[in-house]
Amino acid sequence: MTGYLSIREAAEKWHISQRLAQRWCREGRIPGAQKFSGAWAVPADADKPADLRRTAEGGKDGRHPAGEARPQPEERSGGGFLMPLMNTPFVPGECLAAVEAMEAGPRRDIALAEYHYFSGRPEEAARETERYFSSPELGARLSAYLINAFASLSLGQIQQARSALEEVRSTLHAAGEASPAFQAASGFVAAAAAVLLHLPLPDELPPMGDFLPLLPPGLRAFALYVQAHYLYLQGNYARSAGVAEATLAMGAARYPIAAIYLNLMAVMDYMSLKQIGRAERHLLAAWELARPDDLIEGFGEHHGLLGGMLESVIKKGWPEEFKRIIAITYRFSWGWRRIHNPDTGHAVADNLTTTEFTVAMLAARGWTNEEIAGHMGISAHTVKRHLAGVKRKLSVSNRRDLAQYMLL
Repeated sequence: MTGYLSIREAAEKWHISQRLAQRWCREGRIPGAQKFSGAWAVPADADKPADLRRTAEGGKDGRHPAGEARPQPEERSGGGFLMPLMNTPFVPGECLAAVEAMEAGPRRDIALAEYHYFSGRPEEAARETERYFSSPELGARLSAYLINAFASLSLGQIQQARSALEEVRSTLHAAGEASPAFQAASGFVAAAAAVLLHLPLPDELPPMGDFLPLLPPGLRAFALYVQAHYLYLQGNYARSAGVAEATLAMGAARYPIAAIYLNLMAVMDYMSLKQIGRAERHLLAAWELARPDDLIEGFGEHHGLLGGMLESVIKKGWPEEFKRIIAITYRFSWGWRRIHNPDTGHAVADNLTTTEFTVAMLAARGWTNEEIAGHMGISAHTVKRHLAGVKRKLSVSNRRDLAQYMLL
């Protein structure tokens, strides 16, 4: 229609989701927007509405008190508002202090939500991110969707998780003709969401080599963890370990959240390669980074893939922390399966205890009862008993059939 843009075109022009553009039309925030045949049409020369919250903070025209124009959302989407805590270097033990040192506003709010999520407090993380779903700041909005989606899994709010993930995909779809910064931010979040849920990568996702150089250092390190995780899912354990090791060697430890996940990735790889000594070193490296700030969420998320390392190392030395990690595992894995299983048709078992799942994973990988017993610090008879219970619950008769129910 001459002189008008469709909702899709307006969303792409302003680098927002179509849902947000429709909401602004309904709220009357776009002068001249009209409905034709049930669909909204936006005047081609319409300006993007201001962020009402920031306008209230900065002045009636949305400027800083001194009258200086605020940077546009796209200009800042490359780092400041996209997972800011993940992209902040801090000394272990000073995570919360790093958050509190940030200027009040979206960056600190999102960083606090990250802190709460990575320290195993999904209720707070979910609550803190909801108000940024409509933020005109791309990085804040994408961060809110990603954090909220995974927090919702632990809260058993599966429909909310799906809604947030759909917003991520919608933003990625709109990024095709957008700026490189917009594409990098959208690609990073979409890739992380898909790979961590063990889902196929979106068709619209650009090659990682296209957007990786555009990310700031901390996010680039986490993106390389995502790439290593993807290689792991392809069974390419040695190459995955190489990516994790190289990223850590190039200074990723300055960014503790990314480094925790990279070290856990290396544990997964080396356990798959039966290099237990290397796996243990990386687990302890991750623990040294995580424990001072209680950043234990990643250990719970990865429990089933760590091949009994938590039982072998953390349970013995830090029994109380181990109990909390296992509580995270049960909450997160229940929600994770409610997305992963129906979307992939892969029936990952959800009726096993964490110990049973670990024993079954190792058995499905070809470990003998004696090897499992030695690694987990239990008797071979106990391993046999656990396996019998697993087979009964899953209605299988041999180890080979366990694979279809495991994260292999």
